Amino acid sequence: MNVGAAARRSGLPAKTIRYYEDIGLIRPARAQNGYRDYSGDDIHRLTFLRRARGLGFSIEDCRQLMALYRDKSRASHDVREIARSHVAAIEEKVRELQSMRATLQTLIHACHGDERPDCPILDDMAGGMTAS
Repeated sequence: MNVGAAARRSGLPAKTIRYYEDIGLIRPARAQNGYRDYSGDDIHRLTFLRRARGLGFSIEDCRQLMALYRDKSRASHDVREIARSHVAAIEEKVRELQSMRATLQTLIHACHGDERPDCPILDDMAGGMTAS
């Protein structure tokens, strides 16, 4: 099938599918006319990639996960470690976002939000420095 049909069946945009091919995540066959020819296995791999990316895995993680998926003698420990590492990164990002939210809430509370020009939000972004 062509890239349009592969996009419909996998739920990925054609541009993403082409990108995945460019970086070597998938390798569809080529028809005699040179067009990409996606198989059912390619669609399965694309669907796998869509789900993995939807869970926030990086391209490199996806590359490793795809290799492990194809390797029927894999150790599930290897897959688990990739997932554990990803969860740790998500947890760190959540902490960062919570800290950003708390800082912004404090700054919003400190801002009078009236006609005065002084603004604690802008002062904080400027590193506490006032403009001359």
